[in-house]
Formats: sequence, structure tokens, C-alpha cells
Amino acid sequence: MKPLYKRILLKLSGEGLMGDKSFGMSPDVLHSLAQQIKKIKAKGIDVCVVVGGGNIFRGAKEAAKGMNRTVADQVGMLATLMNALCLQNALENAGVETRVLSGLSVPQVCENYMYRRALRHLEKGRVIIFAGGTGNPYFTTDTGAVLRASEMQCDAVLKATQVDGVYSADPRVDKKAVRYSKISYDDVIQNQLKVMDLTAVALAKENNIPILVFSQHEDDALNNVLQGKGLFTIIQK
Repeated sequence: MKPLYKRILLKLSGEGLMGDKSFGMSPDVLHSLAQQIKKIKAKGIDVCVVVGGGNIFRGAKEAAKGMNRTVADQVGMLATLMNALCLQNALENAGVETRVLSGLSVPQVCENYMYRRALRHLEKGRVIIFAGGTGNPYFTTDTGAVLRASEMQCDAVLKATQVDGVYSADPRVDKKAVRYSKISYDDVIQNQLKVMDLTAVALAKENNIPILVFSQHEDDALNNVLQGKGLFTIIQK
């Protein structure tokens, strides 16, 4: 089947990299993600990735404990860079040419984010992993992901989560939670559904970028979603 989108941004959570670990990254998860990305790249899809840092450090959570919010967010952004470098290594081991571009300046380990440079990497067929958030505190990786998707003119944001779509409540806690196959940006915002930071949803609405929410744990999940198969929720107008 022909993929639904030509250029996508894949948003991965840091927690999703842990696998069965309680901290850090699972080599098996990194390998699986690399193979899935390689498969869709082979179909001619341009791929951008943003990965969170929650498997290492959560800035907002630590700030709530009394840590300075700016410092906490800076540490969190560095955690995303660590994850990005590990995912880059897994992709390159799979034979996929990859570049990490960071919103924070860390020139010894990766390139700084520049709009035209990023577009050039895409034109050359490389996977881009955006790390370091926006380079600014107080912005989540969800918001950073939609921002980069907008800049890169992506056709959609694919958000990999621990559940198979958007629910009225957390289905792992509330067994009566209702699952949506489609939902509007406005409904997500008005009902304050926790699938994504609401600033990110508003930015996606403004730029008319659909968000597809799916479970990372399904076999061949990324490829299936791009063909409109399997369980997922699409957020759009």
C-alpha cells in the first residue's frame, strides 16, 4: 500500500526507550526502532525524529520538587541529546545515514540546529534526529516536535505512546475510558486530554499538521500506521 504521508516527524518518549528497564535505554528497543525507521525510509519517506528524555531526567517533575525550573529543563534537554545519540548509533548500525541536530550548542558531539542545514540533510535522504528541545526552558519536547515538524514542512506528526491511541482518560487507570479513532484539535484542547502538551496541539492546529497517536509496542507499528492499518487515533480539524 502507498504510505499516507511523504514526510513525517516521529515523536518518541524517553520512557518508551526503556523497554523492561526501570531506567536508561534498552538495546532491543533501540534496535527495533532503527529497523522500523529503516523500513519506512526504504519506501521513500522522509523521516525526522524527536525523542524525549524522561527515561533519564524529567525537568518539570524535578522543578516541582524545588529545583530551579530553568536549570531542570536544561538538564532535561541534555537527556534528550543522550537519547538522540544512542538512537543515531542504532540507526547507523542498521545502515541508515543519520544526523543529530541540537537546539543546544554542543558542537563536540553533534551539529547545531539550523533550518536550511536540516532541510539539506532531508534532501540528501538522511534521517534527522532533533535533540535539545527548542534550546529554551519551559517548552516540552511535544511542543518542540510540532515546531520542528512545522519548520521541516512535515505532512504529519506520529506520536508513539504506551497505549493505542487517545482516550478520554488514562486507560491504564480508568477501565471505562473511551478510545477515539478520530478527534479534533479543539476537542483535545477543550477536554484537556493528556495525550500531548496543549501548546503543541494548538501549534499543530495552526499549521494544519495531523497528529497520529499509536502504541509503540505493536509489531511493525510505524509501518502499519503509515498505511492506515492497526489501531491509532488521528487528531485533525
